[in-house]
Amino acid sequence: MALYTISDLHLGFNVEKPMDIFGDKWKNHCDKIKENWLSKITNDDMVLIAGDISWSLKEEDSIYDLDWINELPGKKIISKGNHDYWWNSISKLNAMYENTKFLQNNFYVYEDYAICGTRGWICPGGDKFTLKDEKIYKRELIRLKLSLDAARKQGFEKIIVMLHYPPTNEKFQKSDFVNIIEEYSVEKVIYGHLHGPVLQGKLLNGLWGNVEYILTSADYIDFNPKRIL
Repeated sequence: MALYTISDLHLGFNVEKPMDIFGDKWKNHCDKIKENWLSKITNDDMVLIAGDISWSLKEEDSIYDLDWINELPGKKIISKGNHDYWWNSISKLNAMYENTKFLQNNFYVYEDYAICGTRGWICPGGDKFTLKDEKIYKRELIRLKLSLDAARKQGFEKIIVMLHYPPTNEKFQKSDFVNIIEEYSVEKVIYGHLHGPVLQGKLLNGLWGNVEYILTSADYIDFNPKRIL
């Protein structure tokens, strides 16, 4: 039994959204993900997928992408990304599949770990942060705490957090996401969202304090799910 992670699949089996417009690396990226996935992940494993699952705007279009994920081996835990406009009622989503579940204000279990999380948002102090962002940012903080509190109430001490956005700004200043993560003694944080030239610069990828931060954008990890436990 092993725990893997990948994010930013950017699937679009029922929409016209070719990913190779973002570079040759993205050419046939779905085939690369599937080949790497099948080479090592079994039905006994769990895979955390931290957002930007599908380009679909409507729930009915996203089914093609979600079915594709569900048919892959392992239990899948999916959290929301900024492009997941198809995301609907969490109870409705969680009724769709036996081996693919969705994370929002709740948590899941991998061995003695609680898997918690939320989408996240851009953080204060960054160049693009506005008053409009502040409301969404604060809402995401509440959702993260709801997820963490649910796990704590069930007695879990070992916690992994899934975010889509990085938990800091481009200046690597501590945000309230980081403060909450440290307050709850989270062991690992996985996140995605970052693509392109930014991946060549300084990244939050490794230990910061006592927490391991792991960047899982599909193009950053060469479309190859990364084992974290």
